[in-house]
Amino acid sequence: MKNRLFVALLLAGVLALPAFAQQTSSTTSQDQTATQPATTDQSATSAAPQSATGKEPLQPETREGFWGKLNPFARKKYVQKQTAPIRDRVNELDELTAGNTKMIKDVDSRAQEGIKMASAKATEADQHAIDAGNKANMAQQTATQANTRLSTVEQVVGNIDQYKATNQTEIRFKPGQTALSQNAKSALDEMATPLKDQRGYIIEVQGFSSGHGQTAIQTSQKMADSVVRYLVLNHEIPVYRIYVVGMGNAPTATDDQSKTKRTSGGRVEISLLKNDLEQLASTSTTPAPQSQDQQAPPK
Repeated sequence: MKNRLFVALLLAGVLALPAFAQQTSSTTSQDQTATQPATTDQSATSAAPQSATGKEPLQPETREGFWGKLNPFARKKYVQKQTAPIRDRVNELDELTAGNTKMIKDVDSRAQEGIKMASAKATEADQHAIDAGNKANMAQQTATQANTRLSTVEQVVGNIDQYKATNQTEIRFKPGQTALSQNAKSALDEMATPLKDQRGYIIEVQGFSSGHGQTAIQTSQKMADSVVRYLVLNHEIPVYRIYVVGMGNAPTATDDQSKTKRTSGGRVEISLLKNDLEQLASTSTTPAPQSQDQQAPPK
């Protein structure tokens, strides 16, 4: 009976010893933590590096306890109590990492969007620059053409009264006749047909007749009048563009330019004189170059 009681007491002591050791180590660590000076905590806090969560790092337990670092009889609650701060810090770090990842993604997304917008703006600015360059080239070309046209106009205005002989036709008459022959009409048609709707020309008609004095002048005037009448009636040449002179038997210059000769028979010399007014009209009707916007077909 005594032996059984002794064995029971010994077994109860063995089972109570781990719990007592665990409680003793916990109480000792708590007392040691509570009895540390405030200055030591402040200096440790100021010296300790800041963690990612903004909290102080976990301090390892300095006292080993009754069983040392490893308690073979540690209970589940004891283990949970020791690992709870670590789990909390791990959860906080996970949340912080997730938040940082989301923030990085947002910043990257905004950066990519900003880069795309900047690229689009740069492309649009380049297109505007190209359009401005094209318009500047067109303006320069138009200004050059206007300057050229102005120079042409100035030259034409300066030479407006300067007529140059471009064509000359001679009509022969039989002695004593002033009517036009068929060959004479054909020659006048060939000269007057291209003059339709033209400007800047005059026709000089000079009549020459053999004989002497006033009789020769009248005869030459009648021959010249027949030419003028044909041009006005058949080709609608304005009268103000025709200058008629009856020269009679006036001497005319020869090819030698040093000798003159008298007219034998009747003849009429028709000279077509032109200035640069027709050239100015053709220059002014030249279409101006269209701009790039005008050339583009409507969409």
